[in-house]
Amino acid sequence: MTAIILTNVRLFTAGADLTGSSNKVELQSEVEEKDGTTFGSGGWKAPKGGLASSSIQGEGLWEAGDPGLIDDVAWATLGGVGPWTVCPDTAALGSLAYFTQMLRCDYSLLGEVGELAPWSSKGSGAWPLARGQIAHPPGTARSSSGTGTAQQLGALTAGRRLYANLHVLSVAGTAAPTITARVESDDNAGFTSATTRLTFNAATAQGGQALRTDGSAITDDWWRIAWSITGTGPSFTFAAALGII
Repeated sequence: MTAIILTNVRLFTAGADLTGSSNKVELQSEVEEKDGTTFGSGGWKAPKGGLASSSIQGEGLWEAGDPGLIDDVAWATLGGVGPWTVCPDTAALGSLAYFTQMLRCDYSLLGEVGELAPWSSKGSGAWPLARGQIAHPPGTARSSSGTGTAQQLGALTAGRRLYANLHVLSVAGTAAPTITARVESDDNAGFTSATTRLTFNAATAQGGQALRTDGSAITDDWWRIAWSITGTGPSFTFAAALGII
């Protein structure tokens, strides 16, 4: 990816796609600098990495009246921890994505007379910040069970984890529409012997979830999202991101 002008940043939090109501998104990740200098450091400072942290700050134009709009989702999740996903340029399959679980720690709204009503909100990372890819794009509706496209993200050595975010953005159907998404791995792109590594809770409404593996080694290097859908006349749109730390 070369240098870009920010015209199509995608922002997902819980079950909301805030792309159409946001005009500024800043993501920060840092590691505390601790002074480890000793008399044996040869006269040079010897900084050590301390605690890591991350945050996301978003701003935009205020909207309310639906679970997928900023006012509704911000009030519902204020003070709670949930999944946030940011894509610098589109949320197409395979697009670069940064994601984690975050505490929504503030929400500001409204402003001066005669101006478009603004909002701003901040999330503070409660899990490590993952850098990965979109494994399922938000614009593709699903009405039956299926599997996503295989992505060669790599194997996991002991201590590394596969992180996954799921944002269920819309739900339709006449009788108990339900989607249960999972993360599968295999040692080949054809997934001839797929193994389920993570399973999200069954979802019947807009919302988000985040999962990660337990840190055990996994030799499989291919990964994908899969889903089971039940109900009468079901239809779901959802976004999913996968990454390894």
